[in-house]
Amino acid sequence: MKPRFLKSLSAVFCVVFLMSGPAPAAMQESGKAPVQDVWQPAKTPPGGTSWKLLETTRLNDRTDPKTRMIYTKPAFPPAIQALAGRQIKVAGWMMPLENGARQKHFVLLAYPPGCPFHMHAMPNQFIEVYAAVPVRVDEMNPTVITGTLELTGQDESGIFYRLRNARPG
Repeated sequence: MKPRFLKSLSAVFCVVFLMSGPAPAAMQESGKAPVQDVWQPAKTPPGGTSWKLLETTRLNDRTDPKTRMIYTKPAFPPAIQALAGRQIKVAGWMMPLENGARQKHFVLLAYPPGCPFHMHAMPNQFIEVYAAVPVRVDEMNPTVITGTLELTGQDESGIFYRLRNARPG
């Protein structure tokens, strides 16, 4: 297939998709369509740390003028700084970094993964996890993890949070 044909086919698909949306009868009396936000972070487990709190860390970006690469450092608020070196419990979706049904090194995402080829998460929306014991992969449900929180990212690696000696639950 030629690229031009693919572009045309994509455009037709988009128009058909948009036209198949909810009819005006689905509008509320205010004239606005009802909105349900399905993009929610994992629920905070009892006694756990919320993603709402973890997302309060600000991102300080800079662009390298030679490479045009964007580098990010965290600005941790006092509430996050107070958690450094402490054991926390958090729930999220597991993104495996190893092969196998159980993982010792993985990323815990605040939000369900949207694309299998890359993360759409900001640095304050995921935690790199080093588990003390292998953790079972569950691709459909959030996983609850407990571990010691490290605050990282001053090296501009783009990783703000790391859990060490982590365990399920």
